[in-house]
Amino acid sequence: MVSLHTKNSQEFINPESWLTNIATSFPPAEVEVLRATCELAEPLYQGHVEATGTPLMQHALGTASILVGMNMDYETIAAAILYAVPEHIEDWAEKIEQTFGANVKMLVDGMSRMGRISLLSEVGTQDKNAAAQQIESLRKMLLAMVDDIRVVLIKLAERTQTLRNLSGASAAQQKLIAQQTRSLFAPLANRLGVWQLKWELEDLSVRYLEPELYKKIAKLLDERRVDRERYITEVVAKLKQSLHQAGISAEVTGRAKHIYSIINKMKRKHLDFSELYDVRAVRILVDDVQSCYTALGIVQSLWTPISSEFDDYIAHPKSNNYRSLHTAVIGSQGLALEVQIRTYEMHQHSELGVAAHWRYKEGAKSDAKFDEKIIWLRQILEWKEELADKGDLQEQFKNELFHDQVYVLTPQGKVIALPKGATPVDFAYILHTDLGHRTRGAKVNGNIVPLNYKLQNGQRVEILTIKQGAPSRDWIAPSLGFLQSPRARAKVRAWFKNQNFDESVAQGRVQFDKELQRLGITSINQEKIAQRLHFNKLEDFLAAIGRNEITSRRIAVAIQAELPTKIIEIAKQTIFRPTTERTVKADITVGGVNNLMTRIAKCCNPVSPDDIVGYVTRDRGITIHRQDCAFMLRLLEDRLDRKLTAQWGE
Repeated sequence: MVSLHTKNSQEFINPESWLTNIATSFPPAEVEVLRATCELAEPLYQGHVEATGTPLMQHALGTASILVGMNMDYETIAAAILYAVPEHIEDWAEKIEQTFGANVKMLVDGMSRMGRISLLSEVGTQDKNAAAQQIESLRKMLLAMVDDIRVVLIKLAERTQTLRNLSGASAAQQKLIAQQTRSLFAPLANRLGVWQLKWELEDLSVRYLEPELYKKIAKLLDERRVDRERYITEVVAKLKQSLHQAGISAEVTGRAKHIYSIINKMKRKHLDFSELYDVRAVRILVDDVQSCYTALGIVQSLWTPISSEFDDYIAHPKSNNYRSLHTAVIGSQGLALEVQIRTYEMHQHSELGVAAHWRYKEGAKSDAKFDEKIIWLRQILEWKEELADKGDLQEQFKNELFHDQVYVLTPQGKVIALPKGATPVDFAYILHTDLGHRTRGAKVNGNIVPLNYKLQNGQRVEILTIKQGAPSRDWIAPSLGFLQSPRARAKVRAWFKNQNFDESVAQGRVQFDKELQRLGITSINQEKIAQRLHFNKLEDFLAAIGRNEITSRRIAVAIQAELPTKIIEIAKQTIFRPTTERTVKADITVGGVNNLMTRIAKCCNPVSPDDIVGYVTRDRGITIHRQDCAFMLRLLEDRLDRKLTAQWGE
């Protein structure tokens, strides 16, 4: 098997020698497929170099070697070698599919699309919070825009190979690539559980971002590397012996501390290198919780514990449910040693669990939905060696997870998250309301598209506008498919509401005056009525009435709330026309007021002790109905304000 790390990345790799080296890792038939990829790629890549100055074929084979070291399948290795082919032949898709199959073609296509993204182009110009949000969106987009998670793994390996040779790039390129890597690719490797790549990406990034500090720490580590490794070997042997004597089955391993994590801890805790207790570290894995504490007792009996450096995350788990025992001791030779103790189950959770360790490390807010997706992806990586059938592997790798949103790019490279099915019009309104109003066309990846075009992950969207414009009413018609975002639809509706405002106010004033006249009210604080209905300005209230957004019943209820006895006064002041209908003067109390002129409704003829209700009629005063009267039960919504409480007198 090819080693994951290559000491001299610039060393020339002969394709034939490379094929010979991997022959033990793949069946002969698969080796022949990989040979064919080299035969196709080598003449196409001839004379082409990466930004690092590395010949393109060497870069591809280096990337493939990393993936071999990760035990990836032959299709992934083939795609890694062929990743740059789309840049050199026009009919690449057809040729690759015919020769190597649809899966390899799909992987190469995914790499090609990812390569077109201008990553993090705006991060350096934003504030800290905005930059963090942008980076998070980029991470999600990278996972969302591919159908097969192996595409992301190829990209991680390719980026690792780039960093191994980054010394050959210009200073500006070194800084840009290192920044992108630390912000985006290393966290992705962390989330997917590809620890060996994560550590290497982080260490190599800080090498170019903080070269002086990196060199200082590297020198301090190198000065004692042999001694430290010998020390850890002795510690591991002693622990294994002591645990075995105590009857505890355990796995004890040295835990390498990487330069990036050392620097991070020094900065976070404001410590000098000499104050770090975990430069030398071991991890103990046992079967159960009881064995954890027994192992802790053994460790603290062997060496002197540092009390300030003990954390019981088993009894008191971290907020992300991370569980483990952490202790530091003064070992032999007076040297500090960090020891982590956990069960195999806890270790599994620390690698795969909900809100897992990477959330704590990266300091991000919890996103349960996204966490579940990452856990699934990590599990796939764990299971891949158990899946003998390549078809099962292919199905397990399918990423059908990020279907609730799409992630697209502005012309400047900023990532915008939109609901699935979103259109260029949605995109425009998310950026700015005025941009949405002035939208007249759109380009996706440089091509003109209809405004109801459904955007896809990773596409670059450009909005075509006019200087002065207004939205179309077609945009809010659901059947036409112009808008998917509720936020965008609300902005379009708001625009139309605000049009012809003065006319709506005038119409509303007429309707409001009619309602006041109907209720017999000649004077009232109209501003207070508007406020009761949650309008800050009277004009907005009147405009809403003019647009038929407020029913007369709501208006009447607001008026009654402002003048609770006013409706009774209306009844008192009603001018009655001569009538032959039976009237009752004092036997009925209406709205808490007696001695009102009332009449008995002919439709239901209520008599005491029937439950009754009053109804204000135009020019007829108050009519008394039974509460279960069919007329009252059918009362229209805009007439409910005429309904009054009524009771028979004593």
